[in-house]
Amino acid sequence: MTTHLGTPILGPRNIPVESANPDLLIAPDTDAGTIPNLKFPYAQAHNRVLSGGWAREVTTRELPVAKDLAGVNMRLKPGGIRELHWHKEAEWAYMIAGTARVTAIDAEGRNFIADVVPSDLWYFPAGIPHSIQGLEQGCEFLLVFDDGNFSENETFLITDWFAHTPRDVLAKNFGVTESAFDNLPGNVDHSRYIFDGKLPADLTQDGVSAPAGAVREPFIYRLLDHEPIEAAGGRVRIADSTNFHVSKTIAAAVVEVDPGCMRELHWHPNADEWQYYLSGRGRMTVFASSGKARTFDYQAGDVGYVPFAMGHYVENTGDEPLTFLEMFKSDRFADISLNQWMALTPPELVQAHLNLDSQTMAALSKDKPIIVR
Repeated sequence: MTTHLGTPILGPRNIPVESANPDLLIAPDTDAGTIPNLKFPYAQAHNRVLSGGWAREVTTRELPVAKDLAGVNMRLKPGGIRELHWHKEAEWAYMIAGTARVTAIDAEGRNFIADVVPSDLWYFPAGIPHSIQGLEQGCEFLLVFDDGNFSENETFLITDWFAHTPRDVLAKNFGVTESAFDNLPGNVDHSRYIFDGKLPADLTQDGVSAPAGAVREPFIYRLLDHEPIEAAGGRVRIADSTNFHVSKTIAAAVVEVDPGCMRELHWHPNADEWQYYLSGRGRMTVFASSGKARTFDYQAGDVGYVPFAMGHYVENTGDEPLTFLEMFKSDRFADISLNQWMALTPPELVQAHLNLDSQTMAALSKDKPIIVR
């Protein structure tokens, strides 16, 4: 870093923000050109707080570059219910903490009821109705949707539909009298969506048998039941349609980078990358071609983004493991390693480009390093 450039700030300062973003305040010499903002912290997102918990979202409104995916961070208290609903977008989820019960049915009338624990995933295809309820510990989770313009505040809610359907139509539809609907909740925008509920019974008692049976493919995936890919500097767990078969539009990886290590220089040939940082501190430089590159700092609770095919790395800059999610609007996880590409190219050709010595060429890896020390 060049030390003779710049001069102290004399005007007002926001020291906490500056401390969380040192590479924006004083960028590495290798940064150049203009690249859109690729970071938004959930701490700056509007939080919708209701009787059963809260939810805050990061969409194109908060992070305009993120066209492919949007995310919602949601918390449910014990018994708290994210009401029966559906939406036009597919929903992928990662359970951060606590436990919850999820329910759904498909178009053939097959149902699904299951409890999820930390690190479990779920996926509901577009149009599939579902619900989420916090169990004894309550829960917090991340939801990801396959459209950057998605808003959690514009889903199809069962109470909202009832409120906007004539009582005589409801009575005819369900084969009961109109008086059956005298106690429908009022002001559903404030009294439902996420609301208080009683803890459900044990799953063995709370189950409902469907005449058509259970769904063919489970809507949840027990990520920790599967061995990770071990690398020199950490480990990766990948969940896409090859192992989480129902997840057709969102592929994901959970990446753990040990202190002093980094997710290697790479890019993704099939989709933009939407990131969520779970723990630790990291730094990412994104190379956008045409002499443009920009560096961002991330910590737990931040959203990161890498536009399609842009080269990047993620370095652990702290003294604890850095854990983050990589998500893609795709049925398959795919990346290309700079190291492996060079190793699988005739060495004389690589040397002609970069003037590398034979020792450096010998250090290249024909296997994908993924995370390096």
